[in-house]
Amino acid sequence: MPLVIIGLGVILLLILISRFKLNTFISLLIVSFLAALALGIPMDKIATSIENGIGGTLGHIALIFGLGAMLGKLIADSGGAQRIAMTLINKFGEKRIQWAVVVASFIIGIAMFFEVGLVLIIPIVFSISKELKVSPLRLGIPMLASLLTTHGFLPPHPGPTAIAGEYHADLGVVLLYGIIIAIPTVCIAGPVFVVVAKKIVPDAFNKNGNISTLGEQKTFKLEETPGFGVSLITAILPVILMLLATIVNLIKDSGKMGNHLFFEIVNFVGAPSTAMLISIIVAIFTMGLRRNIPIKQIMNSCSSAITSIGMMLLIIGGGGAFKQVLIDGGVGDYIAKLFAHSSMSPILLAWIVAAILRISLGSATVAALSTSGLVIPMLAQYDVNLALVTLATGAGSCIASHVNDAGFWMTKEYFGLNMKETFGTWTLLSTLVSVCGLAMILLLDLVV
Repeated sequence: MPLVIIGLGVILLLILISRFKLNTFISLLIVSFLAALALGIPMDKIATSIENGIGGTLGHIALIFGLGAMLGKLIADSGGAQRIAMTLINKFGEKRIQWAVVVASFIIGIAMFFEVGLVLIIPIVFSISKELKVSPLRLGIPMLASLLTTHGFLPPHPGPTAIAGEYHADLGVVLLYGIIIAIPTVCIAGPVFVVVAKKIVPDAFNKNGNISTLGEQKTFKLEETPGFGVSLITAILPVILMLLATIVNLIKDSGKMGNHLFFEIVNFVGAPSTAMLISIIVAIFTMGLRRNIPIKQIMNSCSSAITSIGMMLLIIGGGGAFKQVLIDGGVGDYIAKLFAHSSMSPILLAWIVAAILRISLGSATVAALSTSGLVIPMLAQYDVNLALVTLATGAGSCIASHVNDAGFWMTKEYFGLNMKETFGTWTLLSTLVSVCGLAMILLLDLVV
């Protein structure tokens, strides 16, 4: 019965969002309350369970998520992102233009959320494709592969950050493994996949696309933007700080070194929240004050960044509520018993569950958080790397983006594709990111 109840809950969620166009956060709350009742949670405990789910999830990621949005906005509004993209494209040259787009999108994708990065980079891609007289999709696929991969695997993006919190995985280790997995995944799902996509939907590469719906984009003369080096360091500073702490800790553990003030300082600076705060302070100076931009204008950028992610935070909280109901209702324990004598790895199970929920619901973040509620009770039975389970959940939540996902429609409209062409490019690309990610995770599991 627990699985039937969850199945009905997912179907109801799908109907509320897709058929009745109800807000995702409200839909999640409705389904969470109904699922709690159906699972037999006492009525006087339901509200507490849902509040704990929302609070527990947002309590971990709100700070990182909010500061991450501010960092991305400051880099975008200062022209730093444009400087990174254009410098790399100029350095790589016309023959290696796809790889330039991959590297630029990957770096910008680390600092910015998927939709923000897409809106920021796509005008640059269209401009370059027009200048070089190549198909926008030829450069668009590598761009999309980089942005989706960073969105699915790398903190401070909401999915991996939230899942790591639920699984109690070290965010620095998630980031380190995520980068190792992401690089080959992007190469396969980006430039390599372009060759395959041309054979599957050749007509798609004859389309010119249309980005007029984006409105007039803020563009800069290159000399007006911050320098490449300072823009790059500002964008990836949180990654540098978190990776530094992770690597130092790995060296410390392998050398069996004792506690020392140096390690305490490194861990403090490399903690995700501290790293993000330091990065914001640096960005305020490098992207703003150093260039004589008034502090009021800088703070306006920060405020607008938070305004734009308000609903996303609520949706993540709603996903946390649904997750908590699954745990408190005993669904996770039920699944743990089903797989008690199974040889299936929690890594593979997490990927499968997340993939099913992603295809059903459309939202990668909601699918990932719901998966954690089903997988958490199993983790105590296995000696498994929590960072890899986190990444497997993220990989599963990227799969087969289709008509119930905003990314599908954005790709279709911007590149002027029909439905068949969108399925043959974006949907296949997202599936490739998911499957390649899983393959890399399983290979890494053999090593670590």
